[in-house]
Amino acid sequence: MKLKPEKYRIILSRIAAAIGLFFLCTTQSYWETKNEAFTSFLFFIGLIFVAIASSGRMWCSLYIAGYKDQKLVTKGPYSLCRNPLYFFSMIGVVGIGCSTETFTFPIVFIILFALYYPFVIKSEEKRLKQLFGVEFEEYTKRVPAFFPRFSTFVEPENYCVNPAVYKKHIFSAVWFIWIVGILELIEGMRKVGLFTHLWLLY
Repeated sequence: MKLKPEKYRIILSRIAAAIGLFFLCTTQSYWETKNEAFTSFLFFIGLIFVAIASSGRMWCSLYIAGYKDQKLVTKGPYSLCRNPLYFFSMIGVVGIGCSTETFTFPIVFIILFALYYPFVIKSEEKRLKQLFGVEFEEYTKRVPAFFPRFSTFVEPENYCVNPAVYKKHIFSAVWFIWIVGILELIEGMRKVGLFTHLWLLY
């Protein structure tokens, strides 16, 4: 059975998460041994990015939940760019990288994101073009694909939300926060001797 691009994305994301968790459990920040104030600053920046990402994804889900493939959503965050969920996801993975208190993880995460997600976006936009035709083509002329353009922002006075579907989307929107919690748990376990680091990362 042929897997859909979205299925590939989910499978690859889970594999990447498992590999990332292994390295998170077996590495320690070089800066933690040199400058604790600097690592605290990196962690704080990471928290800000994660908060923005989670809030942004919940905002996107408010508009898209229950409407995916049913109608072309072009209001709210989707008037800023055509792929706001992925834009906020990029901010989230950078935040998670900074929360490791290293430069290595955010750089690696950005590279992996840049290598993989353009293909996902291209595949999804091809599907949307098939579904919505001229309407989608006109949308692509007004709104950028990835990086927001604030001059195109449109917010409706009222919007109908499907609460049952949106409730499910909330959990996927806040997984960045859960990962930061796991990072802190791993660091605490390492400090009490349950984990020993194999490598130092800058």
